[in-house]
Order: sequence, then structure tokens, then C-alpha cells
Amino acid sequence: MRAISLIAGLVFFSCAILFGTLLYTDHIARRDCFNDQGRCFDATSGTVILAQSGLVWLGLTVLSLAAAVLCIWWFKKIR
Repeated sequence: MRAISLIAGLVFFSCAILFGTLLYTDHIARRDCFNDQGRCFDATSGTVILAQSGLVWLGLTVLSLAAAVLCIWWFKKIR
């Protein structure tokens, strides 16, 4: 049970790092690119990025980090 808790904590922490990186690259680094409609056109990749995507990435980052902390707390509690 301890190993499962530790592995789950590491997986959730890895997901939090991934989602935080996506939050930075897709939203925070381009915050001056968004127009009044909340859209940013990336000419190099040909994609449109919406301002609402930042809230999604932030939510996923926070949830993953909270799950990682909960798993690590459970790992310590089982000892």
C-alpha cells in the first residue's frame, strides 16, 4: 500500500509539472498576444490559442499538485 501511494504521488507530481509547463508555454508566455476577444494566433504553428485555456491548465496543475500532496501525506501516515 505504501508503494502504491508513493508511485501515485510521483505520477501526480509529474502531471503537475507537465501541466504547469503547458500553462507557461501556452498562456503566460503569450499573455501580451491576446486580443480583445481573448484569442492569440500563433503564426509559426498556425493555431489559435484561447485565453480560457489558461484557466484549464491552471486548474489541472492545482488539482494534480493537491493530489500529489495528498498521496505523499498518505504515504507518511501509513508508516
